[in-house]
Amino acid sequence: MQYFAHEFRISSFDPDSWLLILMRIGVVSDTHGYFDPRLLPLLRGVDEIFHAGDVGSEAVLDQLRILAPVEAVRGNVDSVALGLPPDITRSRGGVQIHMLHELPKPQSAIRDWAQAGPLEGKAADHCRRFLQSLPEKCQVVIFGHSHEPCALILGSKLFFNPGSAGKKRFSLPRCCGMLEISAQGVHATFLGLERYNEDLPEGVHLPIGGAKACGNC
Repeated sequence: MQYFAHEFRISSFDPDSWLLILMRIGVVSDTHGYFDPRLLPLLRGVDEIFHAGDVGSEAVLDQLRILAPVEAVRGNVDSVALGLPPDITRSRGGVQIHMLHELPKPQSAIRDWAQAGPLEGKAADHCRRFLQSLPEKCQVVIFGHSHEPCALILGSKLFFNPGSAGKKRFSLPRCCGMLEISAQGVHATFLGLERYNEDLPEGVHLPIGGAKACGNC
């Protein structure tokens, strides 16, 4: 894998300096066989694309490969014929990334644990068991399935669901995501796919290289 360096200013973290981006990864999930043409300008220039499952068709992956190399995992609606693994663990820009389609715990539980104060009792036990079910050294966990965009830090890991890039379902926004890896850490943001601005979650930054990430458990 060849890495490219990008200069990108992240004003919310250090308004007086430029951060050297080692790698930019586009993150897509739950396309369900639909390739939104808006993905082309949003993800142009990325080094790689990660698809977190429920791809729906080989044609979607072929369209994404026009932009960059693609890593993908199998979702619950994907045919075995696509030949996708249920999960992968990769090192990118010195960061360990684990990707699977569906977390072993509901996304709502992960959010509750991350937003709560210090966990005690059964909640703390459930949280620890959940974190132990993931590769120990992974720093970023990419997932999908819920169609609900989510970025949070739990147990010094960044959990990132880019939301659904497929056709509109329910009242959830349609979006994809971006991971920017620098020497200072990993910055996760959301990119809307609708014509008008949608209510998307804020980005999250996971410090690495000596800085301590926040989060429970």
